[in-house]
Amino acid sequence: MRKGTLFVVTAPSGAGKTTLLEMLLGSVPMLAYSVSVTTRAPREGEVDGKSYHFTTREEFERLVAAGEFLEHATVYGHLYGTRRPVIEEALASGSDVILDIDVRGALQVMESRYPAVFVYILPPSLAELERRLRGRKTDAEEVIRRRLSLAREEMGYAERYDYAVVNDVLEEAFADLKAIILAERRRVGRNVEAIRAIREGGGGR
Repeated sequence: MRKGTLFVVTAPSGAGKTTLLEMLLGSVPMLAYSVSVTTRAPREGEVDGKSYHFTTREEFERLVAAGEFLEHATVYGHLYGTRRPVIEEALASGSDVILDIDVRGALQVMESRYPAVFVYILPPSLAELERRLRGRKTDAEEVIRRRLSLAREEMGYAERYDYAVVNDVLEEAFADLKAIILAERRRVGRNVEAIRAIREGGGGR
């Protein structure tokens, strides 16, 4: 059994990342979603262990001190993080893992040298991103402007990622994202044991 691959996926708010990941998780086998830990209270409809792992600030800080997090950050006064042991357990089982985090978290993973594939999802333009944000009709004008400013700033880091997917036509962006997952699974370095088994007359997958 090959070890799974960690895919770190980032996108500005409104780029369609959530929809794309839902499509991906629903169609690609052996693909798991990493559920983050947070200190904020659950929102209506959120389920502990599925939406987030909800915890106290004291417990979160204890986990930080124990070196449990692969990455963590403060967002609007609340703490968010990804537990390293949870990621490693899923990868060891052979599943690939999707880690849905912002630029700050992704940079922490890059700087830690943890083996991962980094994918940035972009809107076709800032004008289209603004149109999508306004079309949701959920954010105040100030929030929309803040999101657009942050998107412009964070997209400056996209060049540090391994792949860029432009979500203009949803089905095409999904096909690109799926192709990245499948291509990475075929890398020789991830299949050395299977190659040796086949060469020596055994089976492989």
